[in-house]
Amino acid sequence: MSLEELQPHELMQKVAGFFESLMIYYRVVGSMASMAYGEPRLTIDIDMVADLKIHHVVSLCANFTMPDYYLSESAVREAVLMNSQFNLIHIASGLKVDVFIPKRNEFNQSAASRIRRLRSEGEFDVWFGSPEDVLLNKRIYFQIGGGVSDKHLRDISGMMKLLREKLDRDYVSRWAARLDVSDEWSQIQQRVDADSA
Repeated sequence: MSLEELQPHELMQKVAGFFESLMIYYRVVGSMASMAYGEPRLTIDIDMVADLKIHHVVSLCANFTMPDYYLSESAVREAVLMNSQFNLIHIASGLKVDVFIPKRNEFNQSAASRIRRLRSEGEFDVWFGSPEDVLLNKRIYFQIGGGVSDKHLRDISGMMKLLREKLDRDYVSRWAARLDVSDEWSQIQQRVDADSA
């Protein structure tokens, strides 16, 4: 397969495979997760939470090298030390993976305990964040963006329409209050109600 043929799910699988080879806890979040649980959309970002440690950095950078990939070792080290994020770019396709190092807090501990293995025949077989935790993270991003970008609301409403009674709404409401995104939850509920009318 030529590099030009690399698809988002293939890059996601490659990165997930690396994490699994080193027994690094990870989960797919963001739009790849919202599409897996909800509705497809054109803009595809690959977002992954991974519990990388400093001793993983050299192996990661040795596995994703030029000319196929762009990955800054210094950026990875800083992200691991600061519990922030870095990105890995597949050069030929322009696809990007944003890797988030989880902060040590109760919400991330809860999210890590609720991951789900999702499989799509011939495409991927990886760990995803639970739909409830994906929704909560989308709300946080919507709040951080000042409610300007509509993409997170679209993703959430798409997930809610398809999952409906399968969602643990009590869990979502409880964490929405604790994460101070209850107002965003109200906006999302209104959006879903309006779309269903």
